[in-house]
Amino acid sequence: MTTDCRAPRDQGVRRGASEPACSNGVEAPRQVKALRERLQEEIDDHPDYGLVKMLHAGSVAKGTALQNVNDLDAAVYVKKSAAPSNSDAALVTWLADRLFEANKALGMKREQFVENPHCVTVNFKRSGLNVDVVPVLYEGGADDRGYLVRKHTGDRVLTSITLHLRFIRDRKMKYGVNFAELIRLTKWWKRTVSHGDEDFRFKSFMIELLWAHLADDGLTLDDYTTALERFFVYVVKTGLELQVSFTDFFNVSEIPTRSKAAIEVLDPVNLENNVAVHYGVGDRTRIVAAAQAALDAISEARFAPTKSRSVECWQTVLGPTFKG
Repeated sequence: MTTDCRAPRDQGVRRGASEPACSNGVEAPRQVKALRERLQEEIDDHPDYGLVKMLHAGSVAKGTALQNVNDLDAAVYVKKSAAPSNSDAALVTWLADRLFEANKALGMKREQFVENPHCVTVNFKRSGLNVDVVPVLYEGGADDRGYLVRKHTGDRVLTSITLHLRFIRDRKMKYGVNFAELIRLTKWWKRTVSHGDEDFRFKSFMIELLWAHLADDGLTLDDYTTALERFFVYVVKTGLELQVSFTDFFNVSEIPTRSKAAIEVLDPVNLENNVAVHYGVGDRTRIVAAAQAALDAISEARFAPTKSRSVECWQTVLGPTFKG
């Protein structure tokens, strides 16, 4: 990564981190670890408890989260036969009660386990950390495969937290620290765009999968400016109309033909799950337009006559806090 004014520096991203960072960076991982350990103790002591295990999930677990993240994701595997099946609300209440039962010995109160439509948010008052705990309905599937209840929609989708983590970990090992850093820089760009357009959507998982696709296709990641430029070129040139898929856990012959979805980025552990299924043509158009604007800014920054002008160009990509 070059270090002059024409290249992005670390803008609130983390280098190779795998633990959560928040307003209290030391206490947060301890709190999450204690939450997980107490739950596991309860499971071990009570075989009929209805829960199987708790796994860290999302960007923090993958080591691709922004440094100032104050919200974490975790998945609790629930025995499908033991969980309420009449409604998501009943399932969430049931899960909140069990999380509280397992952690009340730590001095936590029931009100710290907040029931949301499809997940439980655990509020740690001292650090300000929030952990969204989503249920995974589990029937003993291999590789921790189970049906995740998506916290935003309530959709049931077959997934494997373990295989998702392996997917990213394998690429971090193969492509080095630059792989995760470029994902974080792109997420920072997404955040910058979102601040100016509240309708802009580009989920973190999609960004991770697009970088995996480009890296697998031979994109060199050593120079951040060039790599970011190539990322935006890919988005603009393809218009995100091409299918993105992987063969880590499937044969090539199993990859389905391109559907009619506006964007199709297939989950590497479940080929029936298009992670962009809820994105329409308007969403795709917004992403492509934002990528074109970023590409224009980076190109201008390369040849800017002054450092101040170069910094201004990069600020349109990474926000006003970018200093060059």
